[in-house]
Amino acid sequence: MKKLIMQGSKILILLFLLGCTDNENLEVPVSDKTATDPFEANSNSDNSSQRAAGPGGGVMMQAFYWDVPAGGTWYDVLESKIADWDAAGISAIWLPPVSKAMNGPYSMGYDPTDYFDFGDFNQNGSIETRFGSKTELLSLINTAHNYDIEVYADIVLNHNSGGDLESNPFTGTQTYTDFNPASGKFYRSASDFHPNNYVYNDEGIFGGFPDLSHSVPYVQDWLWNRSDGVGKYYKNVMGFDGWRFDYVKGFGGWVVREWVNNVGGFSVGEYWDGNAQKLQDWVNSTNRTSSAFDFACYYKMEEAFDGNDLTKLNGDMLWKRDPEKAVTFVANHDTDEIYNKLHAYAYILTHEGYPTIFYSDYEEWLDKNKLNNLIWIHRNLSAGSTNILYADNDEYVARRNGGPGIVVYLNTSNQWQERWVETNWSSQVIKDYTGNSNWEPTTQSGKWVKIQSPPNSYTIWSTK
Repeated sequence: MKKLIMQGSKILILLFLLGCTDNENLEVPVSDKTATDPFEANSNSDNSSQRAAGPGGGVMMQAFYWDVPAGGTWYDVLESKIADWDAAGISAIWLPPVSKAMNGPYSMGYDPTDYFDFGDFNQNGSIETRFGSKTELLSLINTAHNYDIEVYADIVLNHNSGGDLESNPFTGTQTYTDFNPASGKFYRSASDFHPNNYVYNDEGIFGGFPDLSHSVPYVQDWLWNRSDGVGKYYKNVMGFDGWRFDYVKGFGGWVVREWVNNVGGFSVGEYWDGNAQKLQDWVNSTNRTSSAFDFACYYKMEEAFDGNDLTKLNGDMLWKRDPEKAVTFVANHDTDEIYNKLHAYAYILTHEGYPTIFYSDYEEWLDKNKLNNLIWIHRNLSAGSTNILYADNDEYVARRNGGPGIVVYLNTSNQWQERWVETNWSSQVIKDYTGNSNWEPTTQSGKWVKIQSPPNSYTIWSTK
């Protein structure tokens, strides 16, 4: 692909190109990874879930939003969408917490009572969970697997809720720490929560709920050691392929490490912090057994796309530091602050990291055809390391260097924009795979080419 040109000609070309821009072109390398698959296996975790067909890797669907309809129908709704999601290129779905919680049929699952009641025991006011029955859950998982779609469980380990009052010898008070689950598995008492004989507290508590103590050997056994414990039952009996760990700021990264090392499966933690260094520190605290949601990327996108300053995309993000451990997203059930969402999806689906689609964005709020197009581009074209080529208030251009690779051009201005950029392609015809531009320019022998983007839109270029 490389072709030498005379130095004098090269100088003239560069002078011409610089004359076509209002600002100096940038070429900022943000990743040194050169593999066509941005997700590489390591000795401590199972990243096979991210190696879907195509050089760009997989795409996750968050298959719920806050306060989905109650009544036990949600699993059936999701099962009816699996075929279409598979056709669109979704490779994994993330479910809400599947076990019975304190508020029974009304709970979103983040107040867990019985980890082994999937909607088949009469407790906390219902038999089914808000989302359905165990039978319906197993049917959903089986259907997803028939389409080679993996299923991730939302695991809440920090706290429990719905226990009975008991005298707590560690606090000298009455506490709601007496758990007698209808499933008959994983009974808990005051000695299994903080404070106890082993440790007074851990990294954090949430909402005043009893804070589960992972330092207690009995708790460790039931969570990840026992063959019939929570992790191994969810994986080997229920069929879950991976885990989204809730509120990991509340306990040490070693907890996730031990879970993954003993249970296996893909893992991503919700470490809610916009500081990329802290996100990477948490990933490292798990001995790199887990990915993390890239909140740093999320907040930079909000500043860039809603604040009309695309130079914010030059900022620090987890995917730039550690792309194989970054799970990128535009919205989720807890936070939905980005207004200019299509630009944000065009960003995460063309850059490194494991992108997540939010159910409501896909099924209700945005143009599904445009999202499907971006998913296809991610899986089939978006590979390799990344270079930021240009950024100002309303223009951003970046290049992916794998095969075949892309150049993405984001434009938030109210007019058409054009820009000369350096590609990885010499003397090749390229086109915009979004259909937003009908140009089909030929790159020069020195790999430079002029591309364009419509007002408040984006284009994504690759070889024909």
